Amino acid sequence: MKVEVPEYEVQEELTTRPGESVLLVVDMQNDFMHPDGALAAPDPDPTVDAVTGLIEGARSAEVPVWYTQDTHREDDPEWDIWGRHVEEDTWGWEFIDGIEPRDGELVFRKARYDGFYGTQLDHELRTQGITQLVICGTVANICVHYTAASAALRWYDVVHPVEAIQALTEFDRHAALRQASWLFGADLVHADGLAFG
Repeated sequence: MKVEVPEYEVQEELTTRPGESVLLVVDMQNDFMHPDGALAAPDPDPTVDAVTGLIEGARSAEVPVWYTQDTHREDDPEWDIWGRHVEEDTWGWEFIDGIEPRDGELVFRKARYDGFYGTQLDHELRTQGITQLVICGTVANICVHYTAASAALRWYDVVHPVEAIQALTEFDRHAALRQASWLFGADLVHADGLAFG
């Protein structure tokens, strides 16, 4: 069966709101983004390059850069779905080379797809007056999508730089981006057209 993803709009340029935005980098870990990882995404290099560029841009503009880190321990029930992956304190759990957090950049360790579930993410956003989340990383239709959806349900504005979002298949990527745009009004923009205000 063939299914077509309905069209969706991607903006050429967008500037984030000064003092109200954060770059949230989702699960850029070895098990997902390194060729030897347990759940390695195909052709990760373009996504890594795009995410790296966004991190550099945000840091230069003094926009906070925060991270989620998928974290599982022995006998985690999620391993029944995906197999063993991102086990805490293993190589696969570590951030991929070039995307390591700096001192002062927050890391939210999460046990499920949603970056808000069981973490301090919402608390930190509210105490710092953040209203707009630029969300990138992996995987488009799983952890990126559920984190973005959870943000939108809390009335945060979501921005997706489309080249900086990875998926296991192109269909999954396009379907997730279309859902984000259509279902909760995310702004989709080309990564090289995103400016941090």
